[in-house]
Amino acid sequence: MPRCAGAGTGRVVRAAVAVGATTTVASAAGSLAAAAYFARRVLTPERKRPDDLEILDVRGDRVLLSATAETVVPGRYGLWLDGGRGHVRIGNLTGRDVAEGTVEREVLGVDAGVLRPGGARFNGYYYSGTPDTALGLPTEHVEVEGELGRLPAWVVPAPGGRGSRWAVLVHGRGAVRDEALRALAALHRAGWTSMVPTYRNDEDVPAGPDGRYNLGLSEWRDIESAVEHAVEAGADEVLLLGWSMGGAITLQFLDRSPLADLVTRVVLDGPVIDWGDVLEHHARMHRVPKVVGALSRTMMGRRWGKRLVGVHESVDVAQTDWVRRADELRHPMLLIHSADDEFVPVGPSRRLAQHRPDLVTYEEWRVARHCKEWNTDPERWERLVTEFARQGDTADTADTADTADTGE
Repeated sequence: MPRCAGAGTGRVVRAAVAVGATTTVASAAGSLAAAAYFARRVLTPERKRPDDLEILDVRGDRVLLSATAETVVPGRYGLWLDGGRGHVRIGNLTGRDVAEGTVEREVLGVDAGVLRPGGARFNGYYYSGTPDTALGLPTEHVEVEGELGRLPAWVVPAPGGRGSRWAVLVHGRGAVRDEALRALAALHRAGWTSMVPTYRNDEDVPAGPDGRYNLGLSEWRDIESAVEHAVEAGADEVLLLGWSMGGAITLQFLDRSPLADLVTRVVLDGPVIDWGDVLEHHARMHRVPKVVGALSRTMMGRRWGKRLVGVHESVDVAQTDWVRRADELRHPMLLIHSADDEFVPVGPSRRLAQHRPDLVTYEEWRVARHCKEWNTDPERWERLVTEFARQGDTADTADTADTADTGE
Protein backbone atom coordinates (compact mmCIF):
# COMPACT_ATOMS: atom_id res chain seq x y z
CA MET A 1 0.00 0.00 0.00
CA PRO A 2 1.50 3.42 -0.93
CA ARG A 3 2.75 5.49 2.03
CA CYS A 4 0.56 8.45 1.15
CA ALA A 5 -2.52 6.26 1.15
CA GLY A 6 -1.73 5.06 4.69
CA ALA A 7 -1.17 8.59 5.92
CA GLY A 8 -4.43 9.71 4.40
CA THR A 9 -6.26 6.84 6.04
CA GLY A 10 -4.71 7.76 9.39
CA ARG A 11 -5.88 11.36 9.05
CA VAL A 12 -9.40 10.19 8.22
CA VAL A 13 -9.42 7.85 11.22
CA ARG A 14 -8.08 10.55 13.55
CA ALA A 15 -10.64 13.02 12.23
CA ALA A 16 -13.43 10.50 12.67
CA VAL A 17 -12.31 9.79 16.24
CA ALA A 18 -12.19 13.52 16.98
CA VAL A 19 -15.66 14.06 15.58
CA GLY A 20 -16.96 11.03 17.47
CA ALA A 21 -15.44 12.26 20.71
CA THR A 22 -16.85 15.73 20.19
CA THR A 23 -20.26 14.26 19.43
CA THR A 24 -20.05 12.06 22.52
CA VAL A 25 -19.08 15.01 24.72
CA ALA A 26 -21.85 17.14 23.22
CA SER A 27 -24.32 14.31 23.65
CA ALA A 28 -23.27 13.78 27.27
CA ALA A 29 -23.50 17.51 27.98
CA GLY A 30 -26.89 17.63 26.32
CA SER A 31 -28.11 14.67 28.38
CA LEU A 32 -26.80 16.29 31.56
CA ALA A 33 -28.55 19.57 30.78
CA ALA A 34 -31.78 17.79 29.86
CA ALA A 35 -31.65 15.70 33.04
CA ALA A 36 -31.06 18.79 35.18
CA TYR A 37 -33.98 20.56 33.49
CA PHE A 38 -36.31 17.57 34.05
CA ALA A 39 -35.28 17.31 37.71
CA ARG A 40 -35.81 21.02 38.28
CA ARG A 41 -39.29 20.80 36.74
CA VAL A 42 -40.21 18.03 39.17
CA LEU A 43 -38.84 19.82 42.23
CA THR A 44 -39.87 23.42 41.51
CA PRO A 45 -43.21 24.67 42.90
CA GLU A 46 -45.55 26.02 40.25
CA ARG A 47 -46.55 29.52 41.27
CA LYS A 48 -48.53 30.38 38.15
CA ARG A 49 -51.74 28.44 37.64
CA PRO A 50 -53.17 29.43 34.27
CA ASP A 51 -56.74 28.81 33.17
CA ASP A 52 -57.15 25.38 31.58
CA LEU A 53 -60.71 25.45 30.23
CA GLU A 54 -63.35 27.76 28.85
CA ILE A 55 -66.77 28.55 30.29
CA LEU A 56 -68.79 28.83 27.09
CA ASP A 57 -72.25 29.56 28.44
CA VAL A 58 -74.23 29.78 31.68
CA ARG A 59 -77.75 28.34 31.47
CA GLY A 60 -79.46 28.84 34.80
CA ASP A 61 -78.32 25.95 36.98
CA ARG A 62 -76.22 24.51 34.13
CA VAL A 63 -72.86 25.53 32.72
CA LEU A 64 -71.42 24.73 29.28
CA LEU A 65 -67.69 23.98 29.35
CA SER A 66 -65.01 23.04 26.87
CA ALA A 67 -64.43 19.30 26.98
CA THR A 68 -61.10 18.35 28.57
CA ALA A 69 -59.69 15.19 30.11
CA GLU A 70 -60.97 16.51 33.46
CA THR A 71 -64.37 17.98 32.58
CA VAL A 72 -65.69 14.80 30.93
CA VAL A 73 -65.31 12.70 34.11
CA PRO A 74 -68.45 12.25 36.25
CA GLY A 75 -68.51 13.54 39.80
CA ARG A 76 -68.38 16.78 41.80
CA TYR A 77 -65.62 19.31 41.18
CA GLY A 78 -64.74 22.98 41.44
CA LEU A 79 -63.87 25.78 39.05
CA TRP A 80 -61.62 28.69 39.94
CA LEU A 81 -62.80 31.93 38.38
CA ASP A 82 -61.05 35.26 37.83
CA GLY A 83 -57.55 33.99 38.52
CA GLY A 84 -58.59 32.20 41.70
CA ARG A 85 -60.63 35.01 43.24
CA GLY A 86 -63.92 33.26 42.45
CA HIS A 87 -65.07 29.69 42.86
CA VAL A 88 -68.02 27.59 41.74
CA ARG A 89 -69.01 24.01 42.61
CA ILE A 90 -70.17 21.82 39.73
CA GLY A 91 -71.84 18.41 39.64
CA ASN A 92 -72.51 15.63 37.20
CA LEU A 93 -72.68 15.88 33.43
CA THR A 94 -76.08 16.71 31.99
CA GLY A 95 -74.98 16.66 28.37
CA ARG A 96 -72.03 16.24 26.04
CA ASP A 97 -71.46 17.16 22.40
CA VAL A 98 -68.44 15.25 21.12
CA ALA A 99 -68.53 16.97 17.73
CA GLU A 100 -68.50 20.43 19.31
CA GLY A 101 -66.07 19.44 22.08
CA THR A 102 -68.35 20.63 24.89
CA VAL A 103 -69.89 19.30 28.09
CA GLU A 104 -72.77 20.59 30.18
CA ARG A 105 -72.70 20.17 33.96
CA GLU A 106 -74.84 21.03 36.96
CA VAL A 107 -74.02 24.15 38.96
CA LEU A 108 -74.27 23.25 42.66
CA GLY A 109 -73.13 26.53 44.16
CA VAL A 110 -71.20 29.74 43.60
CA ASP A 111 -68.89 30.38 46.56
CA ALA A 112 -67.26 33.58 45.31
CA GLY A 113 -67.18 35.72 42.19
CA VAL A 114 -69.54 35.78 39.23
CA LEU A 115 -70.14 32.75 37.03
CA ARG A 116 -69.97 33.95 33.42
CA PRO A 117 -68.36 32.96 30.11
CA GLY A 118 -64.57 33.14 30.03
CA GLY A 119 -61.49 31.32 31.21
CA ALA A 120 -61.53 29.11 34.30
CA ARG A 121 -59.36 26.56 36.06
CA PHE A 122 -60.56 23.12 37.03
CA ASN A 123 -59.92 21.73 40.51
CA GLY A 124 -60.72 18.53 42.33
CA TYR A 125 -61.16 20.13 45.75
CA TYR A 126 -64.90 20.82 45.17
CA TYR A 127 -65.00 23.02 48.29
CA SER A 128 -63.20 26.33 48.61
CA GLY A 129 -62.49 28.62 51.54
CA THR A 130 -62.05 27.55 55.13
CA PRO A 131 -63.81 24.79 57.08
CA ASP A 132 -66.20 27.28 58.65
CA THR A 133 -67.12 29.07 55.42
CA ALA A 134 -67.21 25.95 53.23
CA LEU A 135 -68.61 23.36 55.63
CA GLY A 136 -70.09 25.24 58.55
CA LEU A 137 -67.60 23.59 60.93
CA PRO A 138 -66.18 25.62 63.86
CA THR A 139 -62.61 26.50 62.92
CA GLU A 140 -59.60 27.79 64.82
CA HIS A 141 -56.89 29.55 62.84
CA VAL A 142 -53.55 28.74 64.47
CA GLU A 143 -49.86 29.03 63.64
CA VAL A 144 -47.45 26.13 63.97
CA GLU A 145 -43.86 26.93 64.91
CA GLY A 146 -41.99 25.16 62.13
CA GLU A 147 -38.31 24.61 61.50
CA LEU A 148 -38.25 27.52 59.03
CA GLY A 149 -40.86 29.80 60.57
CA ARG A 150 -44.55 30.03 61.32
CA LEU A 151 -46.93 27.84 59.35
CA PRO A 152 -50.66 28.66 59.30
CA ALA A 153 -53.04 25.78 60.06
CA TRP A 154 -56.75 25.16 60.54
CA VAL A 155 -58.00 23.24 63.55
CA VAL A 156 -61.53 21.83 63.49
CA PRO A 157 -62.46 20.58 66.99
CA ALA A 158 -64.33 17.32 67.40
CA PRO A 159 -68.06 17.65 68.20
CA GLY A 160 -67.41 17.45 71.95
CA GLY A 161 -64.35 19.73 71.92
CA ARG A 162 -60.72 19.26 70.95
CA GLY A 163 -60.21 16.01 72.83
CA SER A 164 -57.15 13.78 72.65
CA ARG A 165 -57.62 12.27 69.17
CA TRP A 166 -56.27 14.44 66.37
CA ALA A 167 -56.13 13.90 62.64
CA VAL A 168 -53.43 15.75 60.70
CA LEU A 169 -54.23 16.19 57.00
CA VAL A 170 -51.38 16.66 54.50
CA HIS A 171 -52.10 18.10 51.05
CA GLY A 172 -50.21 17.19 47.90
CA ARG A 173 -47.56 18.76 45.68
CA GLY A 174 -48.62 22.16 44.42
CA ALA A 175 -51.98 21.91 46.19
CA VAL A 176 -53.43 24.13 48.92
CA ARG A 177 -55.25 23.38 52.15
CA ASP A 178 -58.59 23.43 50.32
CA GLU A 179 -57.71 19.91 49.13
CA ALA A 180 -58.36 18.62 52.66
CA LEU A 181 -61.84 20.14 53.02
CA ARG A 182 -63.41 17.05 51.43
CA ALA A 183 -62.25 14.87 54.34
CA LEU A 184 -63.28 17.02 57.30
CA ALA A 185 -66.95 16.08 57.58
CA ALA A 186 -66.14 12.35 57.75
CA LEU A 187 -63.47 12.84 60.42
CA HIS A 188 -65.74 15.19 62.36
CA ARG A 189 -68.49 12.57 62.39
CA ALA A 190 -65.97 9.99 63.56
CA GLY A 191 -65.13 12.16 66.57
CA TRP A 192 -61.65 13.40 65.63
CA THR A 193 -60.25 16.90 65.92
CA SER A 194 -58.68 17.75 62.57
CA MET A 195 -55.66 19.91 61.83
CA VAL A 196 -54.86 21.04 58.28
CA PRO A 197 -51.34 22.50 58.26
CA THR A 198 -49.23 24.17 55.60
CA TYR A 199 -45.64 23.19 54.90
CA ARG A 200 -42.54 24.70 53.31
CA ASN A 201 -42.88 26.09 49.79
CA ASP A 202 -46.65 26.51 50.09
CA GLU A 203 -47.89 29.93 49.06
CA ASP A 204 -47.37 32.65 51.68
CA VAL A 205 -45.29 30.45 54.01
CA PRO A 206 -41.51 30.16 54.44
CA ALA A 207 -39.79 28.46 51.54
CA GLY A 208 -37.15 25.81 51.98
CA PRO A 209 -33.48 26.83 51.73
CA ASP A 210 -33.56 26.13 47.98
CA GLY A 211 -37.21 26.96 47.28
CA ARG A 212 -37.73 23.46 45.88
CA TYR A 213 -39.68 20.39 46.88
CA ASN A 214 -37.72 17.54 48.40
CA LEU A 215 -40.42 14.94 47.64
CA GLY A 216 -41.19 14.48 51.34
CA LEU A 217 -37.59 14.04 52.48
CA SER A 218 -37.56 17.42 54.26
CA GLU A 219 -41.25 18.39 54.30
CA TRP A 220 -41.97 15.70 56.91
CA ARG A 221 -40.29 17.92 59.51
CA ASP A 222 -43.06 20.51 59.10
CA ILE A 223 -45.66 17.81 59.67
CA GLU A 224 -43.72 16.80 62.77
CA SER A 225 -44.07 20.40 63.96
CA ALA A 226 -47.83 20.18 63.35
CA VAL A 227 -48.04 16.96 65.38
CA GLU A 228 -46.01 18.60 68.16
CA HIS A 229 -48.55 21.44 68.19
CA ALA A 230 -51.36 18.89 68.45
CA VAL A 231 -49.62 17.15 71.35
CA GLU A 232 -49.17 20.45 73.18
CA ALA A 233 -52.91 21.01 72.69
CA GLY A 234 -53.77 17.66 74.29
CA ALA A 235 -53.44 15.04 71.55
CA ASP A 236 -52.29 11.59 72.60
CA GLU A 237 -53.44 9.73 69.49
CA VAL A 238 -52.90 10.81 65.88
CA LEU A 239 -54.39 9.84 62.52
CA LEU A 240 -52.46 10.98 59.46
CA LEU A 241 -54.16 11.51 56.09
CA GLY A 242 -52.10 12.38 53.01
CA TRP A 243 -52.91 12.98 49.35
CA SER A 244 -50.34 12.38 46.58
CA MET A 245 -46.99 13.85 47.73
CA GLY A 246 -48.73 14.34 51.07
CA GLY A 247 -48.70 10.54 51.23
CA ALA A 248 -44.94 10.52 50.58
CA ILE A 249 -44.48 13.13 53.32
CA THR A 250 -46.59 11.04 55.69
CA LEU A 251 -44.52 7.92 55.03
CA GLN A 252 -41.28 9.80 55.72
CA PHE A 253 -42.75 11.13 58.98
CA LEU A 254 -43.68 7.59 60.03
CA ASP A 255 -40.15 6.44 59.27
CA ARG A 256 -38.16 9.31 60.74
CA SER A 257 -40.08 11.05 63.53
CA PRO A 258 -40.06 9.87 67.17
CA LEU A 259 -43.66 11.15 67.30
CA ALA A 260 -44.68 8.37 64.90
CA ASP A 261 -45.40 6.23 67.96
CA LEU A 262 -48.49 8.40 68.56
CA VAL A 263 -49.94 7.48 65.16
CA THR A 264 -52.54 4.72 65.36
CA ARG A 265 -53.84 4.80 61.79
CA VAL A 266 -52.97 6.27 58.40
CA VAL A 267 -55.12 7.12 55.36
CA LEU A 268 -53.38 7.56 51.99
CA ASP A 269 -55.24 8.83 48.93
CA GLY A 270 -53.53 8.53 45.52
CA PRO A 271 -50.21 8.45 47.37
CA VAL A 272 -46.70 8.48 46.00
CA ILE A 273 -45.50 5.10 47.26
CA ASP A 274 -42.41 5.17 45.02
CA TRP A 275 -41.14 8.43 43.51
CA GLY A 276 -38.90 6.47 41.14
CA ASP A 277 -41.98 4.91 39.56
CA VAL A 278 -43.73 8.28 39.31
CA LEU A 279 -40.70 9.94 37.69
CA GLU A 280 -40.34 7.11 35.18
CA HIS A 281 -44.04 7.49 34.33
CA HIS A 282 -43.69 11.23 33.70
CA ALA A 283 -40.52 10.75 31.68
CA ARG A 284 -42.39 8.34 29.40
CA MET A 285 -45.41 10.64 29.25
CA HIS A 286 -43.24 13.58 28.15
CA ARG A 287 -41.09 11.41 25.86
CA VAL A 288 -37.95 11.99 27.89
CA PRO A 289 -35.31 9.42 26.85
CA LYS A 290 -34.76 6.70 29.45
CA VAL A 291 -31.12 7.64 29.93
CA VAL A 292 -32.10 11.26 30.67
CA GLY A 293 -34.83 10.22 33.11
CA ALA A 294 -32.47 7.88 34.94
CA LEU A 295 -29.75 10.53 35.02
CA SER A 296 -32.16 13.09 36.48
CA ARG A 297 -33.00 10.75 39.37
CA THR A 298 -29.30 10.12 39.97
CA MET A 299 -28.52 13.83 39.96
CA MET A 300 -31.18 14.53 42.60
CA GLY A 301 -29.52 12.20 45.07
CA ARG A 302 -25.81 12.81 44.43
CA ARG A 303 -23.66 15.51 45.97
CA TRP A 304 -22.20 16.43 42.58
CA GLY A 305 -25.67 16.91 41.13
CA LYS A 306 -27.11 19.16 43.84
CA ARG A 307 -25.80 22.36 42.29
CA LEU A 308 -27.04 21.48 38.82
CA VAL A 309 -30.48 20.54 40.12
CA GLY A 310 -30.54 23.46 42.55
CA VAL A 311 -31.32 21.62 45.78
CA HIS A 312 -29.95 22.30 49.25
CA GLU A 313 -30.42 18.71 50.42
CA SER A 314 -29.88 15.67 48.23
CA VAL A 315 -33.12 14.01 47.16
CA ASP A 316 -32.47 10.29 47.47
CA VAL A 317 -35.31 8.81 45.46
CA ALA A 318 -34.47 5.30 46.69
CA GLN A 319 -35.56 6.33 50.19
CA THR A 320 -39.08 6.91 48.87
CA ASP A 321 -39.60 3.36 47.54
CA TRP A 322 -42.01 1.87 50.06
CA VAL A 323 -42.62 -1.26 48.04
CA ARG A 324 -38.95 -2.14 48.53
CA ARG A 325 -39.14 -0.93 52.13
CA ALA A 326 -42.51 -2.53 52.89
CA ASP A 327 -41.15 -4.62 55.76
CA GLU A 328 -40.24 -1.42 57.62
CA LEU A 329 -43.83 -0.21 57.86
CA ARG A 330 -45.70 -0.72 61.13
CA HIS A 331 -48.86 1.44 61.07
CA PRO A 332 -52.33 0.29 59.95
CA MET A 333 -53.26 1.97 56.66
CA LEU A 334 -56.30 2.59 54.55
CA LEU A 335 -54.91 2.99 51.02
CA ILE A 336 -57.23 4.50 48.40
CA HIS A 337 -56.11 4.71 44.78
CA SER A 338 -57.74 4.87 41.37
CA ALA A 339 -56.74 2.51 38.56
CA ASP A 340 -57.26 5.49 36.23
CA ASP A 341 -54.89 7.85 38.08
CA GLU A 342 -53.01 9.62 35.30
CA PHE A 343 -50.44 11.35 37.52
CA VAL A 344 -49.38 8.76 40.12
CA PRO A 345 -49.67 5.24 38.67
CA VAL A 346 -51.56 2.75 40.82
CA GLY A 347 -49.01 -0.07 40.50
CA PRO A 348 -46.90 0.65 43.63
CA SER A 349 -50.04 0.96 45.79
CA ARG A 350 -51.23 -2.43 44.58
CA ARG A 351 -47.84 -3.98 45.23
CA LEU A 352 -47.56 -2.47 48.71
CA ALA A 353 -51.00 -3.86 49.60
CA GLN A 354 -49.91 -7.28 48.33
CA HIS A 355 -46.69 -7.17 50.38
CA ARG A 356 -48.36 -5.99 53.60
CA PRO A 357 -51.93 -7.34 53.79
CA ASP A 358 -51.50 -7.41 57.57
CA LEU A 359 -51.30 -3.59 57.66
CA VAL A 360 -52.86 -2.26 54.46
CA THR A 361 -56.58 -2.12 53.72
CA TYR A 362 -56.63 -1.43 49.98
CA GLU A 363 -59.58 0.17 48.18
CA GLU A 364 -59.31 0.68 44.43
CA TRP A 365 -61.41 3.08 42.39
CA ARG A 366 -62.17 3.26 38.69
CA VAL A 367 -62.73 6.31 36.48
CA ALA A 368 -61.40 8.80 39.06
CA ARG A 369 -58.35 10.79 38.04
CA HIS A 370 -55.53 11.76 40.40
CA CYS A 371 -56.73 12.19 44.01
CA LYS A 372 -60.34 12.54 42.86
CA GLU A 373 -61.74 9.34 44.31
CA TRP A 374 -63.94 11.35 46.69
CA ASN A 375 -65.27 13.36 43.76
CA THR A 376 -66.58 10.38 41.83
CA ASP A 377 -68.00 8.53 44.85
CA PRO A 378 -68.10 10.69 48.00
CA GLU A 379 -70.46 8.33 49.83
CA ARG A 380 -68.07 5.38 49.49
CA TRP A 381 -65.01 7.50 50.34
CA GLU A 382 -66.55 9.00 53.47
CA ARG A 383 -67.94 5.63 54.62
CA LEU A 384 -64.50 3.99 54.32
CA VAL A 385 -62.69 6.82 56.07
CA THR A 386 -65.28 7.10 58.85
CA GLU A 387 -65.21 3.34 59.49
CA PHE A 388 -61.42 3.28 59.50
CA ALA A 389 -61.22 6.30 61.82
CA ARG A 390 -63.62 4.54 64.21
CA GLN A 391 -61.94 1.16 63.97
CA GLY A 392 -61.61 -0.38 67.39
CA ASP A 393 -63.95 2.13 69.01
CA THR A 394 -66.78 0.90 71.19
CA ALA A 395 -70.26 1.94 70.21
CA ASP A 396 -70.52 4.49 73.02
CA THR A 397 -67.18 6.22 72.30
CA ALA A 398 -67.79 6.81 68.61
CA ASP A 399 -69.70 10.00 68.11
CA THR A 400 -73.08 9.67 66.50
CA ALA A 401 -73.43 10.91 62.95
CA ASP A 402 -72.98 14.64 62.97
CA THR A 403 -75.32 16.80 61.01
CA ALA A 404 -72.88 19.60 60.27
CA ASP A 405 -73.58 21.51 57.09
CA THR A 406 -71.36 20.16 54.30
CA GLY A 407 -72.03 22.99 51.92
CA GLU A 408 -74.60 21.12 49.82
